[in-house]
Amino acid sequence: MPVTSLALLREWVCRQTPEQAYWLKTQYARLGESANERDLHLFLGLAPRRLGKQDLILSPTDLALANQAYPGWNPSGWSLDGAARIAALLIFQGPRPFPATFQDLVRTADARELVTLYRGLALYPQPQLLSFEVGEGLRSNMRAVFESIVHRNPYPRDHFDEHRWNHMVLKALFIGSRLGPFVGLDERANVELARILLDYAQERWAAGRQVSPELWRCIGPFAESVSAYEALERALAGTPDERGAATLALIAADTPSARTLLLTTPATTALVAEGRINWDNLTLLEAA
Repeated sequence: MPVTSLALLREWVCRQTPEQAYWLKTQYARLGESANERDLHLFLGLAPRRLGKQDLILSPTDLALANQAYPGWNPSGWSLDGAARIAALLIFQGPRPFPATFQDLVRTADARELVTLYRGLALYPQPQLLSFEVGEGLRSNMRAVFESIVHRNPYPRDHFDEHRWNHMVLKALFIGSRLGPFVGLDERANVELARILLDYAQERWAAGRQVSPELWRCIGPFAESVSAYEALERALAGTPDERGAATLALIAADTPSARTLLLTTPATTALVAEGRINWDNLTLLEAA
């Protein structure tokens, strides 16, 4: 029988708080039978007090099972009470369609509760009908709320059209949020996004400001189409992080012009070939 996200969440929460396991099972059974939203709200309010707000402890095996239950789902960084709350939302069979219940929860949630609610997006029933609330979260000026939608969450990959995806990536760069944790970043790359980000880089440089090295990841595969070689040449002359990112982008471009530029940075190209530079460790190199 295939593993489900609900089964995993229940197992993880009970495993980490064995003293609360009976209470949890009783509450979940009630929520599965009750159509009373008051019962749901009571559980959501009690969960942090009964379970605590510590991090959910997950092993590599747990994360592999999560990805098996829903490709791209990565609950690392979730809280224990948050996992219990999302399990409750998956169990509850209310009198109204789930999107209506979700809308009310979002409307009354504080910042921490919003983070929890948005982290579960991909797992909820009728996820395609949550578009308005997701848009509100993307427009939030609270970075944690924005990142609960865009980081380690497969919902944008699976439900955003190209326009919303592209502007989500642009906002992430604008507020200094990482692109690496985006699920499907390479899969959803597109020429229009490359064009937007190249313009953004030019504007940043014109204003005397730095450009995030991660930006080139979305431009590299389309370097020929958007005429990005001059900009990539400039990045090659920048910091070690920028040079590494530009090299990775040129390798992804894999065109005669890209290969010519790579000849100007043999040492960095060799480090990429050896696996010592990749998109995941650029920030670590910068920090060093």
